[in-house]
Amino acid sequence: MTSQDTSLALDVVVPVYNEQAALEPSIRRLADYLTDAVRVPWQITIADNASVDETPAIADSLADRYPNVRVIHTARKGRGHALKLAWGTSTAQVLAYVDVDLSTDLSALPPLIAPLLSGHSDLAIGTRLSRSSRVVRGGKREFISRSYNVLLHGMLGVSFSDAQCGFKAIRSDVAAKLLPLVQDDAWFFDTELLVIAQRSGLRIHEVPVDWIDDLDSRVDIVPTAMEDLRGVVRVGRDLMRGVIPVQSVYAELGRSPIGAVARPSFLGQVVRFGVVGVASTLAYALLYLLFQGVLGAQGANFTALLLTTIANTWANRRFTFGIRGPEKAATHQFQGLIVFAIAWGITSGSLVALNLLAPDAPTAVELVTLTAANLVATAVRFVLLRRWVFRAPKTSSSPAADSASLSTDSGAGARPPVALAQDGATPESSASSVSPSSVSASSVSPSSSSSSSSSSSSSQKASAA
Repeated sequence: MTSQDTSLALDVVVPVYNEQAALEPSIRRLADYLTDAVRVPWQITIADNASVDETPAIADSLADRYPNVRVIHTARKGRGHALKLAWGTSTAQVLAYVDVDLSTDLSALPPLIAPLLSGHSDLAIGTRLSRSSRVVRGGKREFISRSYNVLLHGMLGVSFSDAQCGFKAIRSDVAAKLLPLVQDDAWFFDTELLVIAQRSGLRIHEVPVDWIDDLDSRVDIVPTAMEDLRGVVRVGRDLMRGVIPVQSVYAELGRSPIGAVARPSFLGQVVRFGVVGVASTLAYALLYLLFQGVLGAQGANFTALLLTTIANTWANRRFTFGIRGPEKAATHQFQGLIVFAIAWGITSGSLVALNLLAPDAPTAVELVTLTAANLVATAVRFVLLRRWVFRAPKTSSSPAADSASLSTDSGAGARPPVALAQDGATPESSASSVSPSSVSASSVSPSSSSSSSSSSSSSQKASAA
């Protein structure tokens, strides 16, 4: 990552709220590391997040002493709001952020930004959940973090492994398109950004990190977790309704498949459908037990069925029928709910019919009836998914048409080379909302130093039930 250009390549944002004790040593440490390890022009942006202690004064003092440190003051709290403001007013090619406690080892920064500078990837995240990550934190935080990411995989069908690690980066052109779509201004900002990015067909690069928990963290775990759960429900609902325009982002920035994705054979689809069905049944049982004490039997049954149906449709879409990309994803989920309702009607109807024909039928007869009805419902569900919801598109009989289609897809997925430094015009959609009085920045002079290396991404794929 070397460049003779003096245009700004990297902006590392540090959001802070009442961090008078940690701010100065952390900025010094970060600046020293960037000077030694990053060989592209960089700057540090301190995003003061409505602090009420000495943090604003310390931040201004650091900006006066360091020519490549700037400060943004905002009157509103919220990490997401601070990042939107800082990234939206930056001219850098790559926009990153790190937590002020520097819990993540900074040696992961060069491999984090390398694929963004080259244009290979669109976003990059540090992951604490990779097998090669080295993490020191309490059991409670570990359980909550892993449970949250499992929930994301099941409900929203994500493939990234760690949504909440405070160590991320994004290309500025991608940020200009995605930031206006992100509603959350607090802790759910990271998750919402990543979900929209993945649904838009963007490439997310992952770097295993070494991470030590900050014992002085001001994050209140339980309220934050509840806010995140509400955010998951909102984003899932908006994606199903088509409120979030992922199709337009995909058309402009998404990476289309180079060639057509081969669909599994009929036998392969049957086997995969069975695997997904077994996993869905197990997930339903676990969710029912989890919600029963809070929602009661009926509420737990409905919630567990709804969640597993959404996850089941996603898993069959991707795993059983080999469909990739965001096209018709919301439509498929809606159709999946209709198919589920039909299957549920078959099983319920069988019991109604049995009670009409044989009101005094023993339990064994009810069990046989339900088993037969479930077999019929399963067969009907598979046929509807295969022939209606995930119906294979008609293939062209013209070689010329096939060739043209492949050429179009390749062009859509290709990325022009990205220079290591650009003149980086400020994204108008974000910068226009910032009043001059709300932003103070020192003059920024580029800084460069010794070599850095790129690492390959460690993709953690999780199959949802």
